[in-house]
Amino acid sequence: MGGWSLLVVIVGLVWGAAYYRLPIWAWTSLFAGSLLLLQLIGAIGWSALILWPLLLIVAIPLNFTQLRRTYLTDKLFSWFRQVLPGMSDTEKEAIEAGDVWWEKELFQGRPDWQQLISMPKPTLSAEEQAFLDNQVETFCGMLNDWKIVHKYSDLPDEAWEYLRQEKFFGMIIPKQYGGLEFSPQAHSAVIMKIGTRSISAAVTTMVPNSLGPAELLLHYGTEEQKNYYLPRLATGQDIPCFALTGPEAGSDAGAIPDNGIVCKGIHEGKEVLGISLTFDKRYITLAPVATVMGLAFKLYDPEGLLGEKTDLGITVCLMPTNHPGIQIGNRHFPLNMAFMNGPIRGKNVFIPIDWIIGGASMAGKGWRMLMECLSAGRGISLPALSTATGAFAYRMTGAYAAIRQQFNVAIGHFEGVEESLARIAGLTYLLESTRLFTLIPIKQNIRAAVATAMAKYHMTEMSRIVINDAMDIHGGRGIMLGPHNYLGRGYQSMPVSITVEGANILTRSLMIFGQGAIRCHPYVYEEMKIAMSYNSDPQGATARFDEICLKHAGYIASNFARSLWLSLTRGMFHRTKLAPECKYFEKKLSWLSAGLAITSDVAMFTLGGDLKRKEKLSARLGDILSNLQMASAVIKYYYDEGRSAEDWLVAKWSLQLCCYKIQEAFYGFFDNFSYPMIGKALKLIVFPWGRAFSLPSDKLGSKIAKMMLEPTEIRQKLTHTCYVGKHDKDPTGMIEIGFMRYISNKPAMDKINHAVKRKEIAKRLSFEEKCQKALELNIISQEENQNLLEFETLRKRVIAVDDFAPDYPLGTQTQCKTDKIQITKK
Repeated sequence: MGGWSLLVVIVGLVWGAAYYRLPIWAWTSLFAGSLLLLQLIGAIGWSALILWPLLLIVAIPLNFTQLRRTYLTDKLFSWFRQVLPGMSDTEKEAIEAGDVWWEKELFQGRPDWQQLISMPKPTLSAEEQAFLDNQVETFCGMLNDWKIVHKYSDLPDEAWEYLRQEKFFGMIIPKQYGGLEFSPQAHSAVIMKIGTRSISAAVTTMVPNSLGPAELLLHYGTEEQKNYYLPRLATGQDIPCFALTGPEAGSDAGAIPDNGIVCKGIHEGKEVLGISLTFDKRYITLAPVATVMGLAFKLYDPEGLLGEKTDLGITVCLMPTNHPGIQIGNRHFPLNMAFMNGPIRGKNVFIPIDWIIGGASMAGKGWRMLMECLSAGRGISLPALSTATGAFAYRMTGAYAAIRQQFNVAIGHFEGVEESLARIAGLTYLLESTRLFTLIPIKQNIRAAVATAMAKYHMTEMSRIVINDAMDIHGGRGIMLGPHNYLGRGYQSMPVSITVEGANILTRSLMIFGQGAIRCHPYVYEEMKIAMSYNSDPQGATARFDEICLKHAGYIASNFARSLWLSLTRGMFHRTKLAPECKYFEKKLSWLSAGLAITSDVAMFTLGGDLKRKEKLSARLGDILSNLQMASAVIKYYYDEGRSAEDWLVAKWSLQLCCYKIQEAFYGFFDNFSYPMIGKALKLIVFPWGRAFSLPSDKLGSKIAKMMLEPTEIRQKLTHTCYVGKHDKDPTGMIEIGFMRYISNKPAMDKINHAVKRKEIAKRLSFEEKCQKALELNIISQEENQNLLEFETLRKRVIAVDDFAPDYPLGTQTQCKTDKIQITKK
């Protein structure tokens, strides 16, 4: 064997050792054996006199623990403790709260695609499906969003009563407490369907079932608290709100100025241990009608009545809103929405200590409680609303683009409109896929904080794009508000969803990768905990760091080898497990996942604590992880839905978009990295042959856009949870009936259009005149003529917009239900 051939073999062996994470002794043996072999065949000659000592100088310290610690890991540990960013108690609790899930596989660069498709499919029970088909359908039929917002500024009385009667507020409450005990899938489906009818009604329904007293009580409440409050919440006897956000603390709940002082006071005529509260909260949904309030505040114990610690931290309590000292302020008006929202204040409000959720033992543990319970809002309610926007826009816009004609052609056939339709279709598929995918860990009681943060950010942003495209296609029909405008309110509501639970800017730049990198990495968080324990146990911490540092080094070497191989081959030789049509994307996503693994490690090693402050870099890494997650969701949904040909067209569009976005996020990261040479080196490792992905083609977009213009299986699948009116007096019923009549009358219309092209019928004639002429020429039958005339009447109603008398009080309500608010509170 020649020297160069042997060298190639040795390089391959070294690559294999890194790829499969062989231990230090195996590396040493491999290098020593290779060096000996090269010497025996005369490939290195006298240079062996230099190479052997070098090998011994490196290998001996690495293989002997005490030497390794003295010359390497102790010094590395000292450096690590210096660059480790400071971390507040709330940051520690936020990182520790919740679990990681599939995103860990993606972050570490080794996703198991067989494991992905083997995950259980989210389904509804017979009881849940019946509730959706009956109670939810009935409730949606009670709602007229125009009257809710522009006339009453509230849900109608009968709707409030129906919500209570049918236990809509108790979907997450177990049956033993009188609730419905629905699965996350059912919870999501209910909110989604109501969201297609009225955003105000959906928000009113979702808040008691999301972040609020019921969720917190179920996980942390005492038995006494559960037994008293949960039955009342389940039946709507109590309407809850949760007060977290204040004027001086929005997304940074750790900065809330609201405080409580542990002290003794009088409650119900007796002196008891309690808390004196002072708080000022705003943006509190359901506050104007709430009868019970959850409150987050900072708790202090200056007299040591609960123990030695004086600064106990964020605490959560539960109290009736009619408790002395609590002031419910006037209503807010969130962007033309009618759901109840307003401020709550209190000064020196005394409550018993056992009003803390979970009792006195849970004092100071509120931040972790909140972080662990955010998954309901982030993972269920907000994704449901976002998907509702997408599904509704898909159904209504596809129908409208078929019915609305320009130059005797349905506008859906114009290429410019097709581009927007394709985006609506592809993003709606992504929304539905991600919605269902995110429900899987929640169903399994996995508090996937990173997965739900990704869902909240990207799904609200995608729904914003979808509703913008829908509005563009509808044109003037979309911007003229009135009883028949079914899009305007959804368009107005988008900033509300995006702002809930923290602005999307912060979710993207701080939460997704910031929390995900630490929790998903197999060693970084453990290294951080070891560093923070150094002062209490220096020797033990140093020994543990040495042990885990070796594992981390092997992890980096493996990621480098794996990423380089997959990048050079663009995943071509990656062993696939998925169906033939999915193999291309399985290979590419595996390559991109490996690229994220090595890029993340290099970023964390070189930037250390500065990465937390490099928000734009952190956000791009978060975009990569998020799009890998959403692409996984698409594959999972495609498998769960039976892998039909229609599905694959839309799934392919969605996967191409995700791959393109991942690529561009990588390039944005490399081109803006703090150390340009390292950025260029990383780009060469991950994309050695340059860019590999482009946006979905026009041809593919045209195919999935055309499927929106027909009553296809994919149309029904993506929009089956939409509420559609039952008659043509309802705006959604009108367009759905118009669409179905368009489909049934299309053959007759095509006959007339062909006759126009043949110049048998004059092009300048009106539609009615063309029909009459076609009837005279026996091109269409009498029945077809009658059906066409009836359709044309309905079509004109579909494209019409609302108008009002000059003195109509636009922008103000003709009735105000202030009295009802007081009645509800009682």
